[in-house]
Amino acid sequence: MLRAASNFRAVANRGLAASAAATRPGVPRDEREGKEIYTTVGIDHNEPKFDKILIANRGEIACRVIKTAKAMGIKTVAVHSDVDSNSLHVKMADEAICVGEAPTAKSYLRVDRILQAVEDTGAQAVHPGYGFLSENTKFAAELEKAGAKFIGPNSKAILDMGDKIHSKKIATAARVSMIPGFDGEIADEDMCVKVSRDIGYPVMIKASAGGGGKGMRVAWNDKQAREGYRLSKQEAASSFGDDRMLVEKFIDNPRHIEMQILCDKHGNALWLNERECSIQRRNQKVIEEAPSSFVPPEMRRKMGEQAVQLAKAVGYDSAGTVEFLVDSQRNFYFLEMNTRLQVEHPITECITGIDIVQQMLRVAYGHSLPITQEQVPLNGWAFESRVYAEDPYKGFGLPSVGRLSKYVEPRHVDGVRCDSGIREGSEISIYYDPLICKLVTHGDNREQALNRMQEALDNYVIRGVTHNIPLLRDIVQEKRFRTGDITTKYLPEVYPEGFQGTVLTPNEQETVIAFAAALNARKLARANQFLNQNKQRSTHVASFSKTYKFVSSLPVKEGERATEHAVEVSFVNGDANKAKVLIGGKTVDISGNLSLSLPVNSIEVNGEHITTQIVGKRAGEITVLYKGTPFKVKVLPEQAVKYLQYMKEKAKVDLSTVVLSPMPGAIKNVNVKPGDMVSEGQELVVMEAMKMQNSLHAGKTGRVKAVNVKVGATVDEGEVLVELE
Repeated sequence: MLRAASNFRAVANRGLAASAAATRPGVPRDEREGKEIYTTVGIDHNEPKFDKILIANRGEIACRVIKTAKAMGIKTVAVHSDVDSNSLHVKMADEAICVGEAPTAKSYLRVDRILQAVEDTGAQAVHPGYGFLSENTKFAAELEKAGAKFIGPNSKAILDMGDKIHSKKIATAARVSMIPGFDGEIADEDMCVKVSRDIGYPVMIKASAGGGGKGMRVAWNDKQAREGYRLSKQEAASSFGDDRMLVEKFIDNPRHIEMQILCDKHGNALWLNERECSIQRRNQKVIEEAPSSFVPPEMRRKMGEQAVQLAKAVGYDSAGTVEFLVDSQRNFYFLEMNTRLQVEHPITECITGIDIVQQMLRVAYGHSLPITQEQVPLNGWAFESRVYAEDPYKGFGLPSVGRLSKYVEPRHVDGVRCDSGIREGSEISIYYDPLICKLVTHGDNREQALNRMQEALDNYVIRGVTHNIPLLRDIVQEKRFRTGDITTKYLPEVYPEGFQGTVLTPNEQETVIAFAAALNARKLARANQFLNQNKQRSTHVASFSKTYKFVSSLPVKEGERATEHAVEVSFVNGDANKAKVLIGGKTVDISGNLSLSLPVNSIEVNGEHITTQIVGKRAGEITVLYKGTPFKVKVLPEQAVKYLQYMKEKAKVDLSTVVLSPMPGAIKNVNVKPGDMVSEGQELVVMEAMKMQNSLHAGKTGRVKAVNVKVGATVDEGEVLVELE
């Protein structure tokens, strides 16, 4: 294996990678320019290749494909909707074609317009990315008729594996381990309930053509089976244009482990090691890692061999992923095969040094894979955190929209890779997936890769939209996750009341309060100076020689009354970047650039290095981002605190009498009208955001007073949809 890895590097040095960094997974790179990519196989520029390809996708995956194509010397064509005209993937491509309006059904899913763009630009092949048309057999077939190559598997393989009902039969014949379930299509809600009872609850209801967590629901009883069938069927029709449903046994407490495969058109097939994707919410992955800490070498070999058996059984000829559910006894069962490039492919590239997109382009052209199974390495460990524009405090992540007013990726951290399709000023809209970036870290071992992820999350600057970094940051430091004790039920088990933010120890609370007080003291000291005058020096000395007294408080939980602390701040020898803070009888020494204007503050607290951010400032309050979670710290002069007792508290809204929009989105169904009697828990409205269906229910039994929305309307977060008497 060591010899194989050495051979990889030798090949790479003869190819694209003149830079040594290009052959080392985990080295920071300028990904946006496509100058360096994760590969140890290298690029042979004398090898025949496509002259021009079209990418039938958007966002980060379009940017990812463009980067490899550029490195190979292949020209690229981007397609885009009208609202995506200024997107990063459009700017990176050599050409760009608008294919319609913002809704995906009117642009990125319009096969006729994509085919017209191929004809108009002379593109020889199309890379579909993931989602959209990536597993659409009709699109792949139409491309072939038009004389263009589909950069993915052949239409038959997509059909065989994309249909979950049919794929189960093929997998069984290929001697792949299977989950008990109903071997057929579910016709309606009644049949769904009957089959679910026969299998035994809990069951998984999912779309036959689904993927990416869409069109999937777990049902524990008849009521959930009916609702899950209806909502999943609607999601499947919206996302895939195919609403056929199936039901199978839901394995409780499983791990979700998948095997990356790579095949060519000459009968060669490889497995590129596994990825663990057990950290999920609503069946969508949050954090992935490669390899899995749960998989020993012999199990890895068996999983890989079964994945390759399945691929060969359907004549597979591109990159794909075979997904398994794994129980506590390390038994693994076939779940599905994704016949496309997977979202989390970068972590496999990190541990193998193989650029999967490059190999997809080569295979589509007709070349053989350049390596054998024995040459596939497993070097180090890699994690991927999916950074979303989501509110993690609402169901572990409900979508958020807005414009990125400040955006800085942590590319300076060792071993970091950022796959993103946005930049400062980009708009996160209701029309598309709210993914901001796939933040990837690579290290020599699991602990180093995790530590790098922690540092990268602390240094990631995102302003303008709500994001899920608080949740990601808390997970990567949580004890169970650190030890690898995870299942797909990890989130509800670790956060049974939902994510509430990082819980600070008493010492950490003092650190946050002391830091905020030191920042406020420096601000006041600067305000007391006379700048550009002869007495500037004397006023500086006087301002930074004073002791500043505050009353400071930090709410530990939302709605809780915070304990007030008397705080005194003095600057050591008048140095604005060295503060001594007295709080609760303890002294906290803080040094570093104590500036309110920096996007990231890297400081020393009692000799310990910490990274914080200032994400909000207003009179008497500083919001400190610490360990990923924002903490609103009150820092007030003693006199100001005396006046707070005269301030009236804001009246609380009775949320049981209203149904509020939990996020921006579009109304799909309104099931009531004014005057209707409803019972607690009854579904009143269904809304869609970022292609996910969300059912909104009554908070109490009562009569409908008003319905403020109609089907098709777009709504903002917090908007009142239905009022009850």
